[in-house]
Amino acid sequence: MTATASKHDVFQAVADPTRRQLLKLLSDQEMPVTVLSSHFPMSRTAVSKHLRILSEAGLVKERKVGRETRYRLDPGPLQELKDWYSYFERFWENKMAALQHFVESDGSERFPAPLTLVDKEKEQD
Repeated sequence: MTATASKHDVFQAVADPTRRQLLKLLSDQEMPVTVLSSHFPMSRTAVSKHLRILSEAGLVKERKVGRETRYRLDPGPLQELKDWYSYFERFWENKMAALQHFVESDGSERFPAPLTLVDKEKEQD
């Protein structure tokens, strides 16, 4: 197995709630593993393993300060998540627009059937 094959992607990295919490903690400042591990009911070694996965996904950078390693968030790879989310956001926007129309109407109209992906493609043609 190559080194590249063992790396984690952004989706795998943020799939775990502990790693999402680590990203939140690191969003404002860099911290050493000792400080980070004090926020979790697990060993420092376990937190280090989560940090390694985040690092492999490119979400966390580390730097040595004396004998201590400090970690900081690198938000760049989160763009991949944002791009994926924004593709599917159109489905929620359609449903929210239909709901808004229904709520703002006098209630005599029947709630419109949601558009399917095929319907949307036909509209665009």
